[in-house]
Amino acid sequence: MSDGSMEVPVSEPAARPSAGVQPAGAGPRQEATGRAAGAARDTDVVMRTEDVTVTYDGIPALRDITIDIHRNRITAFIGASGCGKSTLLRCFNRMNDLIPTAEVRGSVLYHGEDLYQPGVDPVEVRRHIGMVFQKPNPFPKSIYDNVAFGPKVLHMKVDMDEVVERSLRQAALWDEAKDRLKDNALGLSGGQQQRLCIARALATSPDVLLMDEPCSALDPIATGRIEDLMVALREQYTIVIVTHNMQQATRVSDMTAFITVELDEHDNRTGTIIEYEETGRLFSQPADPRTEEYVTGRIG
Repeated sequence: MSDGSMEVPVSEPAARPSAGVQPAGAGPRQEATGRAAGAARDTDVVMRTEDVTVTYDGIPALRDITIDIHRNRITAFIGASGCGKSTLLRCFNRMNDLIPTAEVRGSVLYHGEDLYQPGVDPVEVRRHIGMVFQKPNPFPKSIYDNVAFGPKVLHMKVDMDEVVERSLRQAALWDEAKDRLKDNALGLSGGQQQRLCIARALATSPDVLLMDEPCSALDPIATGRIEDLMVALREQYTIVIVTHNMQQATRVSDMTAFITVELDEHDNRTGTIIEYEETGRLFSQPADPRTEEYVTGRIG
């Protein structure tokens, strides 16, 4: 790793387990939700955080986060605004590096390799761990150039026409865009722009796709298309989403982590994981009363 490159382990996607998975190395809080902990031994872990704490200007925003992310599953982070869901998501591909006051402590492992160790190139990290943001953010370029942007910047030796078509097909946008590839992407509808951003993220052939509230700016029809797309992409990618929409979490995710804010000894508001469980169990049989209060709408 001293040369700044990343080697990506190659393995066949594991079959999706039917039971929930407890985060490996979880402390007492997660032990309370460990009804399906045995499944962790049978599931392929793609990413893992170990005792991750994130601070801004020295003030903790997240603390002691330990969680496993499993291959070909959709994992949802839920919780009230300001609890640190997006901060945690950005740890997975080092987007917090772009915030000067942010500091990440602990380990973020990708196929067992610490992404924060010296010598790791964050640009290479983001090639393998793509991200789609809350609001569609296409570049003021053609549809074609938007999708081709990542492979060109990374100097990937690929057939660009094939990459663009494959990515647009995976994002369920090819049929709508194939006759207008040279048109400015800003002329697309909001839902189409978000699918274009997904295609742009897929163009570098990532292993993991991070999605930060990808439907919050979309109408119900466009939201439904993005949700259907996420479920289809799960067959090829590992997906982690942040959502304020609990119904969305139940519709698309396999695993859900409930994050809430607690006050530390200095009265700082700090996010922490209360419960991480198979989605159906977390919503129907939460192990922690705070989770039950949140998913039933009594708090939040």
